Amino acid sequence: MNTVSFADLKLAPEILKALTEAGYTTPTPIQAQAIPAVLDDQDLMAGAQTGTGKTAAFALPILQKLLPHASASTSPARHPVRALILVPTRELAVQVEESVKGYAKYTNLRSLVVYGGVDIRTQTPHLKTGVEILVATPGRLLDHIEQKTVQLNMVQMLVLDEADRMLDMGFMPALKRILVLLPRRRQSLMFSATFSDEIKKLSEDFLIYPTLIEVARSNALAENITQKVYLVEQADKHALLAQLLRGDDAKQVIVFTKTKLTASRLARQLQREGVSADAIHGDKSQLERQQALESFKQGKVSVLIATDVAARGLDIDHLPMVINYEIPHAAEDYVHRIGRTGRAGASGKAFSLVSPEEEKYLVEIEKLIKTTIEKETAVVPHTHARPARPAATANEPHHTYHKPVANKPAHDPWFDQPYIPKVTEPAPPTTRPAFALDKPKAPIPALFRRSN
Repeated sequence: MNTVSFADLKLAPEILKALTEAGYTTPTPIQAQAIPAVLDDQDLMAGAQTGTGKTAAFALPILQKLLPHASASTSPARHPVRALILVPTRELAVQVEESVKGYAKYTNLRSLVVYGGVDIRTQTPHLKTGVEILVATPGRLLDHIEQKTVQLNMVQMLVLDEADRMLDMGFMPALKRILVLLPRRRQSLMFSATFSDEIKKLSEDFLIYPTLIEVARSNALAENITQKVYLVEQADKHALLAQLLRGDDAKQVIVFTKTKLTASRLARQLQREGVSADAIHGDKSQLERQQALESFKQGKVSVLIATDVAARGLDIDHLPMVINYEIPHAAEDYVHRIGRTGRAGASGKAFSLVSPEEEKYLVEIEKLIKTTIEKETAVVPHTHARPARPAATANEPHHTYHKPVANKPAHDPWFDQPYIPKVTEPAPPTTRPAFALDKPKAPIPALFRRSN
């Protein structure tokens, strides 16, 4: 049994006060192991299932180590970027920075988040005031570097959060460009819910003799999540989804799709059917995404349709249900989707609608999580089917239904008559008009005559 307290982790009183106000009591396993290692200046490679408190596991020791640099001065020179936290998505960036700001509320340490999808000019003034902790998505950070609105030469600590997602989203070239701009003498931390062989290879490029922490089996899911697969035809998925959303336990549901187009279409369909639904995906502006997420958290929207990009950044307490309208091609994404429910010890349900074409992806998912998921063949009510023709009664004539026959074109009897050649009188001879060739030839000059 873990009896360690946050005070036992040698955190400053200012940080402990903020944790107490936020309702933190005892550290989670990942926090209890990671915080002492980071405070001991070790590079870290930490893996834990989603919802176990990874953000606090790196944010708290960062604040503790930077406290000696905290300053009440308004001079930007007193607030250089000392800790850089890189994350793959906008939603996750906002979430991480909100946590950092909450933990640092009683210190003079400043934090800021920068991400794409918004005007970069709105972020520049805040950067110029100076911040010690910068949370960023790789692409937008490179934008600021090119515009010389941020300097990274004082960075002491680097964090890669959701490193596997970084790799999946193609951020490797951007990460390499950023890494060469950082001081070589720094502490580097990698946090992720899953660690593939590719991620372990990546860690060799920027971690120095890292300490490996895994508080759960790699790619494991929380035991308090009930998983179930509905085998259903693709054409019947929407009817089955509507049926599941009518259940008493579907008060708040995230529905995952593979594409932005499907997410938008599905949200519109549900809205027309009277369901309070909204979509969140990469084509929406940051303001629209934040508004949709806030409406969902406040209960104004009961169903949120999301793509995998949003799966890593959604942090909703006590989310009872997740539905995979389409299962992902990458088995690791299934782990992250399902990890949105069953957080902090709460129970959750995870349903997946799997068509025959998707069963091959289901095999890979079960292989990854080392679990056979319960399967059920879905019985879908076809509410929109064409009503059956009522049977004829004794007082009504029985009309026999005949298959319509294509209309034949009208027939002209002239085409049946035998061929009779038509005899015609020969045409009278006509006088052929004189052409230029019939005219008398002009005499040839003597100069060109052939001599005999």
